[in-house]
Amino acid sequence: MKNSAVSFYTEDIKYVLKHKTLLKQWLVSTIAQEGYALNALNFILCSDDYLLRINQEYLDHDDYTDVITFDNSEAPKTVLGDIFISLDRIRENASLYNCSVYHELCRVMVHGTLHLLGYTDKSKTAKQEMTAKEDFYLSKLAIS
Repeated sequence: MKNSAVSFYTEDIKYVLKHKTLLKQWLVSTIAQEGYALNALNFILCSDDYLLRINQEYLDHDDYTDVITFDNSEAPKTVLGDIFISLDRIRENASLYNCSVYHELCRVMVHGTLHLLGYTDKSKTAKQEMTAKEDFYLSKLAIS
């Protein structure tokens, strides 16, 4: 798996993502450890309003969220997806959880990636399992 299969973009905001190469290596490693092949994974960093419009248009939800994941893969055990992340939510949640914006952003990146790897957070048990996976993979990231 190549790091070039992971890409970072911004929509309607200005944000300079630090440590891109390290993040790409970490995400590629996470996907491989879960037994998946990586085709392409795009992270789109945006504002609350941008993500709200996506939430309304594609998911028929009318609320703010920190992340929306679109699984575009047609092959089993293959990652091909787009993960939209609201930096407004990230900043607010970082303050709420008393962590750095960068750490919260990494958590949400791996959270969205875990959705593409088959994990859900719809039940209490599933949410606990996903949080444990987030913590596990965050512990493997050299910076946060």
